[in-house]
Amino acid sequence: MKNKISRLYGAVLIVLMSVSCVSGKKFSELEGTSRKFMKERDEFKTQNLALEMENRELKSKQAAIESEISAVKEKIDAVEGERDKAVDDLSRLTARYNDLQNAQEELIKGNVKETQRLLSELSEAQANLQKKEDLLRQLSQSLDSKKASLDEVSFELEKRNQRLLELEKILDAQKRIVQDLKTKVSEALLGFENNGLTVSMKDGKVYVSLDEKLLFKSGSYEIDANGKNALKKLAGVLEKNPGIQVMIEGHTDNVPYNPGSGQLRDNWDLSVKRATTVVRVLLEGSTINPRRLTAAGRSEYLPVDSRNAADARQKNRRTEIVLTPDLSELYDLINKY
Repeated sequence: MKNKISRLYGAVLIVLMSVSCVSGKKFSELEGTSRKFMKERDEFKTQNLALEMENRELKSKQAAIESEISAVKEKIDAVEGERDKAVDDLSRLTARYNDLQNAQEELIKGNVKETQRLLSELSEAQANLQKKEDLLRQLSQSLDSKKASLDEVSFELEKRNQRLLELEKILDAQKRIVQDLKTKVSEALLGFENNGLTVSMKDGKVYVSLDEKLLFKSGSYEIDANGKNALKKLAGVLEKNPGIQVMIEGHTDNVPYNPGSGQLRDNWDLSVKRATTVVRVLLEGSTINPRRLTAAGRSEYLPVDSRNAADARQKNRRTEIVLTPDLSELYDLINKY
């Protein structure tokens, strides 16, 4: 099961992040698919929270029913004690009545009234005993009903718990797949991390962020040797993990680009050109399927630091490579429930 999840996890990444020079329509479709998966993940988390709330409510209901059953049992015990006492009283009165019947023939006067009194007591005791037995029967029926309700709630609670466990397994599998991908990328780029390159996880994806100084000279889209070396190591990871979709995003600062005599007009052109240059370096001499790659220019409109300061602008001049594992199998498992 774990291997199957890993294979499917590798396939959703391929569909989400193709890093080649695709048309705007294709890029929009892929971006829509990415948003859909992120929305489904958020809905899944919301559903997970709702299930936890239902679980707590069912447990509270179960505790209330068990408390009612305990009270009913105590009442039954009290009624049974009263019934037993009534039975003893009836036996005692019956014995006295029998004695009176035996002596009735010898009684002449005055004994008839005593006999009637005893008969009245006997009748009253029998009526009282009947009431106690009726009440006991009603309480027994109520107890059976409460037990049936408790069984139903317990069964529903068990189903909810099972559902919650399945969803937690799916979330854990997703986290393991993304963490495994981040580990592989970090190991491949070990010599470059904290030297203009960072690897991080966010929203179920792995982000490889490369500072401008690691890849390009200011205002240029030509990659130097050190930058190519880092990209080649990353390409080796992508070759071994064909289920990963790759989005290359070029980012600039907010300083207007000076076109000079070149072909680039503004920061939009520069960011796109840098992204496509990275795509070509990743594909050069590799077996990576170009359909997995998507090049995108973000210009200055997605900064990591919005301050109007030199160090902030330096942070914003970067290239981000977004790796998305294939999560199709995980979403198939979610849809089954």
